[in-house]
Formats: sequence, structure tokens, C-alpha cells
Amino acid sequence: MEQFSLIEKQESLDVLNYQIKICEKCSLASSRKNALIGEGNLNARILFIALSPGVKEDIQNKMFVGPSGQVFNRLLYATGIDRKSVFMTNLVKCTLPKNRKPKKDEITACNAFLNAEIAIIQPEVIVPLGYYATHTILTKYPNNPFAEGRSFKEINGQLLTINGMKILPLTHPSALLYNPSFEMDTLKKYKKLQLFI
Repeated sequence: MEQFSLIEKQESLDVLNYQIKICEKCSLASSRKNALIGEGNLNARILFIALSPGVKEDIQNKMFVGPSGQVFNRLLYATGIDRKSVFMTNLVKCTLPKNRKPKKDEITACNAFLNAEIAIIQPEVIVPLGYYATHTILTKYPNNPFAEGRSFKEINGQLLTINGMKILPLTHPSALLYNPSFEMDTLKKYKKLQLFI
């Protein structure tokens, strides 16, 4: 894989971010306040992929600033990861009305943006958060765990290497807002990221 300088990465990301902000490929463009671009360290070893911006993220135009962001920050802190050292993005760039599940065409509309972000950042490990981000990332590859009939629950917290790419599916922080009792188990899985810091 060709390596890019920080300046090249920033220039490529600026072009991509402009395309994201003006995107009208699906109906979410009519209900969003902002199409949320990824943010963080352009030389990050860890790239997190969340599902979509929440209401607060849509208003503030920033990643993980709502209630699940507080959980995310807590998990990173307990794992020993500086939030400024990672790159964060969303599978779907616009907020989903009433926190509903994403539609297939909405995921498809954003897929090229996500592929471009991964190609620009060139992380050592991709961390999809939750079922939808994990399913979208893994189904890009043949012989992935979903093709073998495995569930998200089975691969959650397992470091996978597929086609030379390291992928660590993890629970989305928002799940802990509804099930706080899962926090210790979730933290144990997040701590596998210490390999990359």
C-alpha cells in the first residue's frame, strides 16, 4: 500500500470532506443539519467506525459529543488511549431520524466515503462499533465471519485479520447506556486495543 505524507492526507481528506458535506445521494440529506465528517489524527493507528451521528453530534457537527460520547471517552480513558491519537468516523454520515436503523441505500450511499477515509488514514486496525458498521466492513471481504454464518455477538472483541487488514469489532458505546452492566465485559474487549498504542 502506498504511504502518504501528512500534507497529502490532509489535502485528500479536505476534498473528500467537501464531497461529504454537500452529498445528497439519499433522503437523509433533507433531514440533517450537518453531514458529519470524520475527525482525529491523520496518522492514527486505530480507526473507529460508529453507526451515525446522534442529535447532539448533528447540531455540534462533532463526533461523539452526546451521551454515547461520554461512554466512549470513559472506555478510551480506561484503556489508556488518548482520543487525540485515533481517527473516528461514521458508517452513515447523517443523523438517522428517531435513532432508527439505517436503510440499505443509506449505507450504500456513504460506502465510497468510508472506503476513501480508510484509504487515506491507512490505519493498522479498523474498529467497527456495533453490528451495522461491522457487517458493512466485513462483507467487503470474501470468507468473512458473516459469510460463515457467525453472529456479531460471536465475533465481538475478536481481533480478525482478513486480507491483511486487522479488524476488531466492538460494542458501540451507546449499548452501555441501555445495559450499564455490560461495561466491565466491554472494557475487557476494548483493552485489546492496547496492542496498537
